[in-house]
Amino acid sequence: MNLIKYIIVLVVFGFSSLTYAQDTIIEEAPQDIELNDVEYLVPVTINKAMADSAYINNDFAGAAQLYEQLLLDGEAADVYYNLGNSYYKSDEIAKAILNYERALLLEPGNADIRFNLEMARARAIDKVDETPEIFFVTWVNSLINMHSVNSWAICGIVFFILLIGSLYFFIFSNKVLIKKIGFFSGICFLTMVILSNIFASHQKHRLIDRDNAVVVRPSVTVRSTPSDSGTSLFMLHEGRKVEVKDNSMREWKEIKLEDGKVGWVPASAIEII
Repeated sequence: MNLIKYIIVLVVFGFSSLTYAQDTIIEEAPQDIELNDVEYLVPVTINKAMADSAYINNDFAGAAQLYEQLLLDGEAADVYYNLGNSYYKSDEIAKAILNYERALLLEPGNADIRFNLEMARARAIDKVDETPEIFFVTWVNSLINMHSVNSWAICGIVFFILLIGSLYFFIFSNKVLIKKIGFFSGICFLTMVILSNIFASHQKHRLIDRDNAVVVRPSVTVRSTPSDSGTSLFMLHEGRKVEVKDNSMREWKEIKLEDGKVGWVPASAIEII
């Protein structure tokens, strides 16, 4: 009787995790996006190949314009990445960092995006001292960032299918060895289903509740109150990444830095990642 209860719990929990994984998958924007000729008053169809061609021909400003138009219809990591490259080549470091950050949100495991982001950060005026983390936290974050929300959700579905297969061998096999293999592999696959859904949930939260921003002005004074008459606290320069602590006001945003410093900046001085 206890064995039957155990199997029912495994299946029910795994099925609920599978349902969550399917709900977690976020649809990606198409790679080649066509713009309506009438709406945008453009006589030709704009697609990613045109933007790539402009970039290859060193027309970085033109390529940036085309990539920006492609993003009007939806987000795509490779478009953000190429847009970041275009701005980097045009020496617009703040916009390069902003778009590399957006690309990394969609593909956190992409080493090329992360490398280019670090290259752009190295050219920013404000140098950030990373807050030390416990090695375990760093390891977990690295594990989560190996895949995007969609990849982790798909992993959850695959591990759930393998869990069902393990339960099949555990229940219906007549050999003790096969039963043991089915039992212990089922425990492993159930664990992976749970972890995959937790990681997918974490990545989805980062995509939906975006509370980080990049300073896009050459420089901005951080003040003690949301007013130009507020006390000047410190100065930030373009490309600096900040956390938006209070997003309730339209004209001003309260920000927080890694070292705990907080203050208010004009909303136009930053752009949400």
